[in-house]
Amino acid sequence: METNGGGDVVAKDHPGWVPGTLRKHREAHGLTLEGSGEELRKIAEIARLPIQANFQTVFNHEAGKAYPNPHYQRAYCLLYNAAPWELQFRNKLPHEEQSQVPKITPHTDSVTGAHVQAVESALLQIAPGGEVDHHGLRHRILDAWRRRHTGGDPHRPHLVLVGGYAGSGKSELAEFISYLTGWPRLDKDSLTRPLVEALLVAHGGDPHDRHTPLYLEKARDAEYQCLMETAADNIRAGISTVLDAPFLREFSDPAWMQRLINRCKAQGAEVAVIWVKCDHDSMKEYITFRSAARDAWKLSNWEEYIKGVDTDFAPKVDHFVVDNRLGSAVSLTDQAKLAIGRMYS
Repeated sequence: METNGGGDVVAKDHPGWVPGTLRKHREAHGLTLEGSGEELRKIAEIARLPIQANFQTVFNHEAGKAYPNPHYQRAYCLLYNAAPWELQFRNKLPHEEQSQVPKITPHTDSVTGAHVQAVESALLQIAPGGEVDHHGLRHRILDAWRRRHTGGDPHRPHLVLVGGYAGSGKSELAEFISYLTGWPRLDKDSLTRPLVEALLVAHGGDPHDRHTPLYLEKARDAEYQCLMETAADNIRAGISTVLDAPFLREFSDPAWMQRLINRCKAQGAEVAVIWVKCDHDSMKEYITFRSAARDAWKLSNWEEYIKGVDTDFAPKVDHFVVDNRLGSAVSLTDQAKLAIGRMYS
């Protein structure tokens, strides 16, 4: 740790982070340490963030004794209605502007439409990665969200594939789309992990292996088949579905994707592909934070692992791109979820 000229503690490992900024924002909002912790807990409940804030935690963050984990960073941004770079958790990205952060309708205010603006701002992060109708996808998601409060869905079902490397933020985006639309989210790991682990053990392997030939040859294809067949069941029932998986091999195979599109089309369904782009440091931070057993090899062999992580990867089919470098897109989805939660709680 080192101290800058203004007396703030700066962490060498987190460029742009100035812990004292949190204290300045807290004081500007007229909050005590205890009050800040209480408000963080309220926000966490609405935005579904797994944190248990208290005055000691807030103090440690403000004093630079502990760096806020990703969930705390997201909660602070919501509490102080600020972007991550405004709280100096990180440096600002070239494409980010002050106006990007939507203003949230306060608890006591009448309905002004700010919650709709927050949702629309978050959906603007879904950008075209080719010749795709990005306005159409945004409209379908927003329309599905609105219909959740009026009932009924007269449109054809949609299959949305959200892909990205481990720790890229794909699960947060998939969860956000599911949260808005009410479409079920199928997470590959949640759906198949028990079977994959049992299969690997039966072959004499490590249940948490996700990189050796044993996993790649014996388990990977089967877990993706389980995911896709479950999705197909939903589509046949007319249920729009969001899939959450890396999809690296699948997005690199135009023939595989075309077969999927053709099968869905035969069922009257449309397919949308979203790739979540991220940077190495942000992926490592989130992987470290979540501490999943399946990530142990990645973290122990990080330099070897990232040699296979192409941050410029793009699906070989028409697709959408969400730029989540330094968690910028996830920050906006948090703002939208908080606005919605406050409107309908």
